[in-house]
Amino acid sequence: MTNIASLRLSSQQLAGTKILNAAEMVSWFGAIQGQEYAQTKWGLGLRLPNLDDSDIEKKLADGTILRTHLLRPTWHFVHSHDISWILDLTAASVHASNAYMYKKLELDHKLFGKCNHIIERILNKQIEMTRDEINKELKKNKIQAEGHRLSYIMMYAELEGIICSGAKRGSQFTYALLSKRISGRNPNSKDAALAELSKRYYQSRGPATVKDFSTWSGLNISICRKGTEMIGSMLEKMVGEGVDYYFAPETHLPKSESSQIYLLPIYDEFIMGYKDRSAIFEFRNSLKKNPSINYDSMIILEGQIIGSWRRQIGKKGIELQYDLFRPMNPKLTSLFNEATRRFGDFHGLSCQVKRTE
Repeated sequence: MTNIASLRLSSQQLAGTKILNAAEMVSWFGAIQGQEYAQTKWGLGLRLPNLDDSDIEKKLADGTILRTHLLRPTWHFVHSHDISWILDLTAASVHASNAYMYKKLELDHKLFGKCNHIIERILNKQIEMTRDEINKELKKNKIQAEGHRLSYIMMYAELEGIICSGAKRGSQFTYALLSKRISGRNPNSKDAALAELSKRYYQSRGPATVKDFSTWSGLNISICRKGTEMIGSMLEKMVGEGVDYYFAPETHLPKSESSQIYLLPIYDEFIMGYKDRSAIFEFRNSLKKNPSINYDSMIILEGQIIGSWRRQIGKKGIELQYDLFRPMNPKLTSLFNEATRRFGDFHGLSCQVKRTE
């Protein structure tokens, strides 16, 4: 299983990437989980050491990268060229996942239709609007949409391909009409879309199983099995503990001399891309006393979780606190210093680092 974790460093573009820009990186993955906006940008920066936060923000502002609901359901970053065909494939599955909440919140097809009409009409006039501004327009039309109710109204419109993320207005997020952020809809059939999503999944997260693919995509296991079979001739297969793992032929083990520490953001695809995450816990599970994980973000070395970390970003600097499962030595210290330096450079701030005792 150790080789599985190490191979994923390659497919996940953490080690030895040849990708140079954020939009291409997002497209490589198909979609990247993105409810934690700032941390998801760091997940791209971690894989693209030539870029900083402002470089990635520009691609989100100009609409090359969009942020919307299209899998499971949760927020994802997706390339503007990919959003339509992925939505065509996955929206019905997300609606099915949301069905209980739709009913609980008394949101039916007729009301959704009315909301979509209002949202489309006002965004045709004002280009981009915040959630609060849209809510005010809904209230003018006697639609109560506070809290979760508003969230599901907006998500429904996203899944229907009506809206997506607009450019940020200061610190506020906005929505825009999808038709104004992309140039036409991709006419792919659902089978073609399934084959393409399957390809993107295994090339970017392999070695992975069909169950992993199903968990990540939110599509049922039979659909994911079909997608895997459709592209079977393009994949390599390995067996681990009686389970079939699939990956792209170009996936390779990283060079030992290129070892580095990765400060993963919360919800990073290296963790969230799989149902079975045991491959990255081998080091932790090998220790005599299984150490606790104190923070939400993981520290990775050679494909294994070796600790956890958190950060507090201020205007003048970053406070970074971490906990490791092993004692420091000169090599580990050097690798960790380089990792924190890179994190600071990405944000254009210095890091004040403290180890948890």
